[in-house]
Amino acid sequence: MSATSVLARKWRPKNFAQLAGQEHVVQALTNALSQNRLHHAYLFTGTRGVGKTTIARIFAKSLNCESGITATPCGVCSACTEIDSGRFVDLMELDAASNTQVDNMRELLESALYAPSSGRFKVYIIDEVHMLSKSAFNAMLKTLEEPPAHVKFILATTDPQKIPVTVLSRCLQFNLKQMPPALIVSHLKYVLGEEKIPFENGALNLVARAAQGSMRDALSLMDQAIAYSSGKVDESLVRTMLGAIDQGYLFDFLQTLRTGDGAGLLRIADDMAIRSIAFEAALQDLATLLHRIALAQTIPQAIAEDEPERVRLMELAQQFTPEEIQLNYQIVIHGRKELDLAPDEYAGFTMTLLRMLAFAPNSAGDKALQTPPRVAPVIAKVSVSGALSLNAPKLVATESRATYQAVSDSSDNLDWNTLLTQINVQGMARELAKNSVLTSFIEGRMVLSLAPQHKLLQSNKLAVDKLQAVLSEYFAKPIKLAIELGASKDVATPAAVEQHEKHTRQQQAEAAIKQDAFVREAQAHLGAQVIESSIRPVSI
Repeated sequence: MSATSVLARKWRPKNFAQLAGQEHVVQALTNALSQNRLHHAYLFTGTRGVGKTTIARIFAKSLNCESGITATPCGVCSACTEIDSGRFVDLMELDAASNTQVDNMRELLESALYAPSSGRFKVYIIDEVHMLSKSAFNAMLKTLEEPPAHVKFILATTDPQKIPVTVLSRCLQFNLKQMPPALIVSHLKYVLGEEKIPFENGALNLVARAAQGSMRDALSLMDQAIAYSSGKVDESLVRTMLGAIDQGYLFDFLQTLRTGDGAGLLRIADDMAIRSIAFEAALQDLATLLHRIALAQTIPQAIAEDEPERVRLMELAQQFTPEEIQLNYQIVIHGRKELDLAPDEYAGFTMTLLRMLAFAPNSAGDKALQTPPRVAPVIAKVSVSGALSLNAPKLVATESRATYQAVSDSSDNLDWNTLLTQINVQGMARELAKNSVLTSFIEGRMVLSLAPQHKLLQSNKLAVDKLQAVLSEYFAKPIKLAIELGASKDVATPAAVEQHEKHTRQQQAEAAIKQDAFVREAQAHLGAQVIESSIRPVSI
């Protein structure tokens, strides 16, 4: 008994209802069988282990079941049981990878001329059909053009690009999809539950990722894990069996990137080299992680509640903006493509890290709130007679800071606006903080009043928990955070202060342009016009 195929063989679906995934193919075949609208040749394409041959055998049962042509074969008649056991005389399976020559094809096609021995149809399943020689394809073509009524061809391939167009045009083609990891995990849970084998969810996640979309590979890997274990399939065992390395360093990498610590990034790369972690595989895994973070940001429910890394994923989803994640994903994908062009893999990998660091947004916006008032240059476009555009010189406008005092009845007399410039909080947690004011801070209990127009932030538990954790770290003691609705639009929340300052700077910029001697002279003598929409202050 092979340790690599027991589960895959035992749990091979016997009917369409037992199939995991491929609903689009099942629905089309079910309709064809129910309406008796049958084609003479079908082509199933897809990567290994996604169900091509399994669907072909179920379809053969549907065509030859003694109860009639049906999408739900009985499974107990002689035709169904013989097809399941591989003994049905009117079902011929050919592996084109080992039978490529024209003689093999001619022999098969000659047998197709004779009526079925016991079934309703003669069914020919040709696996890896793209491996046939050109002459073998030509021999098949004539039969596909004028097939006997009692013959059905079911072709399967992992590489449809190699099949002649003349053959493709005579087949109904169905593309089978790779199995998503969540579907593989769900099916493995069912199988192990039926087998009464205890397991850890983390182990199933590792197997599902390693299977790369193939349910057969997933079941074969699970067979190995069961043989490797002593009664329970746990995560550490599967990780050892697969030779997988704890990917915690990827989370550490993104946390280090968040802080802008270039030296820290290089230390992680050096540690990877010492641990012999393949840099190409690391970039692939990093791209996968960034994809999962993007999902957590846009579709949080896509991350399962029992996902072992859910907490860290959600934390990173808050710390990075969606734009940053998309940009970093793009950098990682291109870095992986360019790895072969680099002087060596280490150089290519670290250059990708440095590129991510170089494009990381700085925290100048946060730091600006801590700096004293200063002058800001202003630029605008001046249009001369509607035909010529000139850039005005950089003009200086004095920038004054509005001052606000946050409401507080605490003995510490904290200024909430100032406090936010001193803590590192990002994402939705930062939006929650910016649109609130401090109303009370007594004995470790902090109450924030949230502007009503942002009430949805109150129900964002991840944002509340993250802000509470950051405040606890800042004050070096546990902080219990409560969010209440109540701050009106007129209260000086940090967001209101920021918006007011932005508006003030824009007004100053517009005034500076209008009063500038160069601009006035251009208007007076050249008929120039200021394009007001182009006026903006420039941060320095």
